[in-house]
Amino acid sequence: MTSHRDSVVIVGGGQSGLAAAHAALRAGLHPLVLEASDRAVGSWPHYYDSLKLFSPARYSSLPGLAFGGDGERYPHRDEVVDYLERYAAGLVGRGAEIRTGARVTVVEASVEGGFSVRLAGGEALSARVLIAASGSFARPHRPALPGLDGFTGQVLHAADYRSPASLSGERVVVVGAGNSAIQIAYELGAHARVTLASRAPIRFVAQRPLGRDLHFWLRLTRFDRLPLHRADRPPTVPVLDDGRYRQALRQGRFDRRPMFTRLEGDHVEWADGRRERVGAVLLATGYRPNLDYLTGLGALTDDGRPRQRGGLSGTHAGLGYLGLEWQRAPSSNTLRGVGVDARHLLGKL
Repeated sequence: MTSHRDSVVIVGGGQSGLAAAHAALRAGLHPLVLEASDRAVGSWPHYYDSLKLFSPARYSSLPGLAFGGDGERYPHRDEVVDYLERYAAGLVGRGAEIRTGARVTVVEASVEGGFSVRLAGGEALSARVLIAASGSFARPHRPALPGLDGFTGQVLHAADYRSPASLSGERVVVVGAGNSAIQIAYELGAHARVTLASRAPIRFVAQRPLGRDLHFWLRLTRFDRLPLHRADRPPTVPVLDDGRYRQALRQGRFDRRPMFTRLEGDHVEWADGRRERVGAVLLATGYRPNLDYLTGLGALTDDGRPRQRGGLSGTHAGLGYLGLEWQRAPSSNTLRGVGVDARHLLGKL
């Protein structure tokens, strides 16, 4: 077994794992980042093609490297990928070790203290400190909607969606009420007949109140860093709108209805009793923490959520988490917020 007992072993090389590595370097530690894919950029390359950040570039940086360019623009998905690659290269230049193609399969408590970390190829590592920063994209949440399992049309999650091309001309129901649901429904509405189905009406908030992006006001009021411990049951986040989405709803580009009562065959039954044929159901229903490798450790609840408070494990000394929704604040799982959480966590571990 390879010993990394003087290292911080970080599972996941996306934005959270890179922020953890930066904080470890600042603390004088040697970070070892284990990333399952071939690049330390997390899930960003796999999001839908038109995705842009919800925050401007000036508020979307990890510690130590500004995003660059026009600070008021909303960077595209591919810009984020490039930024993370630059960030990872900078960490390596400062002494961090980043191993790609290193998928962690099992973590166990070591008899000597700390953890034994096993990789898919059979290699075993030991570590005193372990940070789980593996995100959630690999574990899309698919709610048990009535009749979904027997639906004969196409069922896909937002994680599977790339562009409107594959759904052009279809009758599509998008399930969800968050930013991704609205963005996808808006985009699809130009190519297909789209209904947004949600349990509650959409909550919109102005993206640029008084001419400044909302994140300016969040930082000014420090709401962005409120000490909230809500990662177990994150609240619903309102939809950021510069006016286009509400206008699209009013103009009928897509419509919003209460959640359907059931799916049957290739039909949907709405709450008012109407039935109609549907070609596809797209679930924009979020994600859950991707932490299966910790199952045998006893660190998770029955539904796979980490037993933690503020990112610090409640079951094992030396175990921490980064990138959970509302881990310590509303911005905990974002580029602009995860660095603050990383510094806090390294100070506790």
